[in-house]
Amino acid sequence: MVENEKLLAYLKRVSAELYDTRERLRKFEMGEVEPVAIVGMSCRLPGGADSPETLWELLATGTDAISGLPSGRGWETEIEIDSDSTMCRGGFVHNAAEFDPGFFGISPREALAMDPQQRLMLEISWEALERAGIDPKSLRGSPTGVFAGGTYSGYPASAAAGSGIYQLTGTAPSVISGRVSYALGLEGPAVTVDTACSSSLVALHLAAHALRSQECSLALAGGVTVMAVAAAFSEISRQEGLAEDGRCKAFSADADGTGWAEGAGVLVLERLSDARRNGHRVLAVLRGSAVNQDGASNGLTAPNGPSQQRVIRAALASARLSAADVDAVEAHGTGTVLGDPIEAQALLATYGQDRPEDQPLWLGSVKSNIGHTQAAAGVAGVMKMVLALQNGLLPPTLHADEPSPHIDWSAGRIRLLNEAVPWPAADRPRRAGVSSFGISGTNAHVILEEAPAAEPETPDQEHPDTTPPVLTEAPAWLVSGRSREALRAQAARLAAHLDAASDADPLDVSWSLATTRSTFEHRAVVLGAGREGLAALAAGESSAGVVSGVAGAVSPVVFVFPGQGSQWVGMGRELAESSPVFAARLAECERALAPYVDWSLGDVLAGREGAPSFDRVDVVQPALWAIMVSLAAVWQAAGVNPGAVAGHSQGEIAAAVVAGILSLEDAAKVVALRSRALTALSGRGGMLSIAEPADAVQARAASWHGRVSVAAINGPEATVVSGDVAALEEMAAGCERDGVRARLLPVDYASHGPQVEALREEILAALDGISPQNGSVPLVSALTGEVLAGADAGPEYW
Repeated sequence: MVENEKLLAYLKRVSAELYDTRERLRKFEMGEVEPVAIVGMSCRLPGGADSPETLWELLATGTDAISGLPSGRGWETEIEIDSDSTMCRGGFVHNAAEFDPGFFGISPREALAMDPQQRLMLEISWEALERAGIDPKSLRGSPTGVFAGGTYSGYPASAAAGSGIYQLTGTAPSVISGRVSYALGLEGPAVTVDTACSSSLVALHLAAHALRSQECSLALAGGVTVMAVAAAFSEISRQEGLAEDGRCKAFSADADGTGWAEGAGVLVLERLSDARRNGHRVLAVLRGSAVNQDGASNGLTAPNGPSQQRVIRAALASARLSAADVDAVEAHGTGTVLGDPIEAQALLATYGQDRPEDQPLWLGSVKSNIGHTQAAAGVAGVMKMVLALQNGLLPPTLHADEPSPHIDWSAGRIRLLNEAVPWPAADRPRRAGVSSFGISGTNAHVILEEAPAAEPETPDQEHPDTTPPVLTEAPAWLVSGRSREALRAQAARLAAHLDAASDADPLDVSWSLATTRSTFEHRAVVLGAGREGLAALAAGESSAGVVSGVAGAVSPVVFVFPGQGSQWVGMGRELAESSPVFAARLAECERALAPYVDWSLGDVLAGREGAPSFDRVDVVQPALWAIMVSLAAVWQAAGVNPGAVAGHSQGEIAAAVVAGILSLEDAAKVVALRSRALTALSGRGGMLSIAEPADAVQARAASWHGRVSVAAINGPEATVVSGDVAALEEMAAGCERDGVRARLLPVDYASHGPQVEALREEILAALDGISPQNGSVPLVSALTGEVLAGADAGPEYW
């Protein structure tokens, strides 16, 4: 009986899907346009606007995001204008170079070859999907499309690590969309659009058509611009088209040119009927859109008023709306003396006519806040208007206190948004238009509509398996990340979100975390919705309300860190030159060691004149520790992660860092101060390596009555003893007589033996204050042979 019910439910679902498909085909044949829903958004825009929430805060508060030139790009010498000029300003994504390649399974070498535009699109595509309540990993193999506006950024091929295919794909604009599809396994259309400033809006138009014609079931649409070189500044400054202060003063009497900016934005699109069926929150609806070209106008790059009028009327016709049905327009609004009057005239001729006197068209431009983001300009405008619909407020356009005198504002009912205006719900859906006009002559206009009212929730009788489970009053919050650091960062972000949304329902938080976020290997469960537990997790501290661990099968890889003896002058020099990961981690180790040593790690490793030599124990051990920690970072960046770690002497301190038991700072303190204490034993002993099993060596050592003892067992037939030099020399001679290979090690102290007990109190005092914690990777103790608990790795252990 149960099987029959399941079969009946399945047949009903298939029947409904066939009906929807037939209806879509009928509407398509009749020329009817099916609404497309925007269900997710993500961005990286000037002013630190790295989310829709921070973008809205920037807009609502009237923040000016224009800043000085970004550092680290060498533009100061590249820009061919006076370095003191106020034109050396714009809107920038200052952290555009930051990227975590391991998250996407990309090697550091390939990541270095990738245009930052590809990196940003990867990041915000993932975020936009998660914000839509869609696990990106669940889309692998699906007909999801990617439509991205973008162009060549000038990122130099010489920046690529290596050559060949990495250079080819790293800077090709076509790969901006292809990279996202490849990384996420998406099999719908992947299209990169370059129509200059209208690129992202054209991409949105194409994505909507692809959804309606069922070329894809879901689509990512947006655009990205990162200026790797400053050519855009130099070129337009020579043409006197750059604003003196880098700001776009859209439709203002003070307009004096555009202001260049960079940024990225992505929208997640779905057919409205599918969004409702899938339970996705609809942020806004794309009612209609249109694209056209200026054709043989008054100049290749000059804006054309009649063409702009035609594209607006075509978009209204696509949406089955009149101009009076639209409340506001997010204009292209670049702030140029030529372009703004032409655009305003087109708006006055279309939207400004046949409107009630008390319902003018409100006009604004996000470029006044963040500058002209070029290929991302259109999607930035769309996001602004979606947020305005959600918040019931049209934010102000900056630098427009006095409207442009070059525009005949009396020719139609249009008002410039030189201050914020409430946008409350009305007896019809609120709507907005968004324009983008490319220097290529390609124009685009889209019409957005507020999200329809949510349908009342009713129990799903046909699909009982989709009914959400009943949550308890003490929910558990699931947090995960690709790495230990990412897990802690996620906990910190969740804590910050809950602080900002103090009325958040713990049950809703639990449901969203468990069902709409991707789940990664490093996981933690915060029990009882405890914010204290989140704070502890973010700080890397243990808490009774937090359970954490690493999911999945244990890696077959084990990292083993050796003790002293593996050093040589110049070690790591070539790797530091070729591996940014190694160089960065080595620099972190040097900074961590600095409070405890009076020498330079870089000088020691390079063997520079005046640097101490490896003959000193307080030099060689910290140096080896730093090299081992940095090598481990290189392996991990390449995706090789250990299932366990082990180490000997200072190698065990490096292992503790990789295991997550010791912070880098605590480990530096341990290795530096412990090795410094060992200098007191200099000249009092030595060490001898013997090629015999430990029990045989133990028998030999017994005859020396405590003057020699087993220090380390390095293998089945490799044992090291330490003790008095005279006793060791006699023991070595005895081994030679017995035909057993033995070798005195080049050290003058008896490490790992009874002589070290004299340093006990000194080392305990020196290491007071270190804070070991439970690690994420098992550390097999060289002392006990068992997995070392974090709490046991205090000063007593070392």
